[in-house]
Amino acid sequence: MSDRTHDEHPETAPGADLRAGHAARAKSAAFRAASVCHYVERHDAQENVVWKAAHAARVSLQALAVLSESAPDPAADSRCARNAAASAAQAAQMGRLHDGDGELAVAACRSALSASQTASAAAGRDGLGADEALNTAADEAEADAVAAAERAGWMRPGQRLPEMSAGMRSPELMSMMHF
Repeated sequence: MSDRTHDEHPETAPGADLRAGHAARAKSAAFRAASVCHYVERHDAQENVVWKAAHAARVSLQALAVLSESAPDPAADSRCARNAAASAAQAAQMGRLHDGDGELAVAACRSALSASQTASAAAGRDGLGADEALNTAADEAEADAVAAAERAGWMRPGQRLPEMSAGMRSPELMSMMHF
């Protein structure tokens, strides 16, 4: 295959399949974070809970935006998915803080933390975003986190959320996110 073919069909470029998986996981995590943010807003949570959930949602959206703006790179793409999952876990902690220690809220929070940890493992030194087994585990953990968030009432299947702004991306934030 020539370089010209790669330019004409970027979806066939090396890493495109990996990118699609990382992007889907990052999008799902960002949607989870935004869902929790809207959940706590609708249920009149304490101001600090709403603020922290909104911040987590913005950071997860920023990670998704960075992924969509860059060239495919399994290591960088997996870091974006990891950062989105970590932010979604922070949002889940706000959902649990608002809901208390009920079984569904605790399970959803644990599942979000597990999704964050497996996304971190997939992005880590051993996989650098390209290890199939680590990526599969991260995909499964993300699906479990979505299901747990739905059971907790933080998300609804087929739910559409209003647009949320990712806000400004400062150099400090980008540095913290390892970009």
